[in-house]
Amino acid sequence: MPNRVTIKDYLFESHLFMRRAVVALIFSGLLLVALISRLVFLQVFAHERFSTLSDDNRIKIQPLAPNRGLIFDRNGVILAENLPSYRLEITPELVKDLDTVLNNLSQIITLKDIDRKRFHKLRKQTPSFKPIPLRFHLSDQEVAQFAVDRHRFPGVDIVAGLSRHYPQGSLGVHALGYVGRLDERDLLKIDTSNYSGTTHIGKTGIEKTYENTLHGTTGYSHIETNAEGRILRTLKRIPPVPGNDIHLTIDAKLQGKVEEVFGQTAGAAVALNPNTGEILAFASLPIYDPNLFVNGIDIETYQQLQNDDKQPLFNRALRGQYPPGSTIKPFVALGALERHSKTEHDSIFCPGYYQLPGKDRKYRDWKKTGHGTMSMVSAITQSCDVYFYDLANTMGIDQLHDYLSLFGFGKRSGIDISGEASGLLPSQAWKQKNRDQPWYPGETLITGIGQGFMLTTPIQLASATATLATFGQHIKPRIVIETQSADPKKAPAALTEGAKQIAINEYSHWQTIIHSMQNVVHGKRGTARRIGVNVSYTIAGKTGTAQVFGLKEEEKYDAETIAEKLRDHSLFIAFAPADNPQIAIAAIVENGGSGSAVAAPLVRKIIDFWLAPDS
Repeated sequence: MPNRVTIKDYLFESHLFMRRAVVALIFSGLLLVALISRLVFLQVFAHERFSTLSDDNRIKIQPLAPNRGLIFDRNGVILAENLPSYRLEITPELVKDLDTVLNNLSQIITLKDIDRKRFHKLRKQTPSFKPIPLRFHLSDQEVAQFAVDRHRFPGVDIVAGLSRHYPQGSLGVHALGYVGRLDERDLLKIDTSNYSGTTHIGKTGIEKTYENTLHGTTGYSHIETNAEGRILRTLKRIPPVPGNDIHLTIDAKLQGKVEEVFGQTAGAAVALNPNTGEILAFASLPIYDPNLFVNGIDIETYQQLQNDDKQPLFNRALRGQYPPGSTIKPFVALGALERHSKTEHDSIFCPGYYQLPGKDRKYRDWKKTGHGTMSMVSAITQSCDVYFYDLANTMGIDQLHDYLSLFGFGKRSGIDISGEASGLLPSQAWKQKNRDQPWYPGETLITGIGQGFMLTTPIQLASATATLATFGQHIKPRIVIETQSADPKKAPAALTEGAKQIAINEYSHWQTIIHSMQNVVHGKRGTARRIGVNVSYTIAGKTGTAQVFGLKEEEKYDAETIAEKLRDHSLFIAFAPADNPQIAIAAIVENGGSGSAVAAPLVRKIIDFWLAPDS
């Protein structure tokens, strides 16, 4: 069969090629248009967003924590400072095997159980990309050892910083308070943006109340990093603003003396300048070292403090509520004079008990044999209960309530430390509202000697004593006198408030009460006459012995046969010099017994230290 010759259709192939070329060209054109459109979108419309993302990969923002303000006493003695320290931090996100890293670290740096537990607790509360402290206060040797092995621990760093420190130890701890690590409860209350980089916050006392003043303002540093996260340079820096320093009204030496005379006895004492309201000493005993709490207290030590029967963590001066006992008598007597319920010359006979008209029950005097005929002055001097039973019955509970409230009883003093208790000043309306019960005349009698429902705090009692000493000048007590900015151009900000004058009908009434209180110390039959021996100034004071539990009518109190925690509290209030008061003080010794035997001698030592340090 002869071979066929295929003749090519060049025209068809030419048209086919052209069609394909046009399709390819159109497709390429569309791709080019899409590419150009995308480039335009990225370079023009999305430039800012992607530029920011690029910078975020290259630029990191590091918070710069401000230096916490310092705290000084009234004479410039430093009570709270910041010391340089090194801490070991781990960023969990950068660590592959955390348990192995912790075990390897423990071979070169001492890690206690509390360090590990705190770290794991914080790890649950902190994003994995943020560093978490593992150890605080590394020694120079530990820092050097880690530097040698640094390459073995990616994600682990040693950071230099400042750590809160209380150089005076436990001195004034219940006033000063302490700082601790930020926890979940703190984060709910603070401006988190201003606490970026901050690890600690005030937990109690001045540290807590003045947190906003002490903390300062966080700064920021914009740093450039490479792909490995290493810092190349700092692009911008907004420096932090340090917190303001705080100057307290407390005198560190007087504070130390108060704590010295109390020793490990449970109780409280508050001393203040009655003319200014400045707190000179604010003591709650026993005390503890606040440095234990700064970076986390170990469980064993914390449990010891919590389980201690004397409750060293409890702020008695601010929150302790006690029956005032006979320390209330000068105020009751003044109320009777001012409200014309009695005169200073009215007298009654004290047989050792008191009976309401038509009633059989006997309300006992502390002196079983009685005091005999008592006037107001002698009743205060010798602390005759029967006289004040009669006086309270004459005034009535509501009149008692209204007058005593003028001195601040039954309400917070307003001292500039948070957490103050209000005490309790009873009335008919109070009992009906809170107990849904009527008021009984017998309850009025025991209120007149500072027992029954009535409760007061040491700061409240000290403030009332200062008001009495200054003839009704009621000044809100203060423990911070001024704040000082780190900027030397800014003047200190003084923190003072004016006094409120209690209305006075007769100045002679106040003079009678103050004279009676002088007799308590300097009179031949005064209940605190033992502390008036060889004193170079005049003290006006009043003893008090407050029952912890009630006694039945014929039941006898025997301190030697009952448990210590059920023994009477010992109280004493005083101001001196009586004619020109420079210090007013209220002290309570828990379960100490007689006010004249226990609290009064302690107060004498404190006043001596303040007014006659060389005697």
